[in-house]
Amino acid sequence: MPKSPDKTEQAVASERIDARIAELADWRGEALAEARRLIHAALPGVTETWKWRGVPVWEKNGILCTGETYKDKVKLTFAKGATLPDPQGLFNASLEGNARRAIDLYKDDKLNTKAFTALIRAAAELNASGKKK
Repeated sequence: MPKSPDKTEQAVASERIDARIAELADWRGEALAEARRLIHAALPGVTETWKWRGVPVWEKNGILCTGETYKDKVKLTFAKGATLPDPQGLFNASLEGNARRAIDLYKDDKLNTKAFTALIRAAAELNASGKKK
C-alpha cells in the first residue's frame, strides 16, 4: 500500500490546486473549485495530492478521483468508477474501461451535487473495504 502524504506534501498539493484554479480564471476553474468543495463537504479530512505532473487528486484509502482540466472540459475521473453505483448517470466518459469512469463537464454544465456527493462517498467506502472491484 502506498504511503500517505505527510502534512507538508498535503499543504503543497493544496496550494498547487489553489494555483491551478486561479490560473484557469474561467468556467473550468469554477467547475474544478466546485467539485473540490463538494468532495471536502462529502468527506471531511480527504487528502489532496498532486500527481502525474499536474493533476489534482483526492484520496481516502486510495485514489477517489482526479480533476484534470482541458481546453474544453473538466474531467473528473473515478479510479474505481466502473464498480460504483451511478443511478443518476453522471458518468459520461471513459465508459469502455474495466476500472475507471469519468464525468466530463463542459461550459454551462451543472454538476448534480447530490449524485456527485453519493459517488464520492461510495468511492471512499469501496476504498475502505479493500476490494479492488
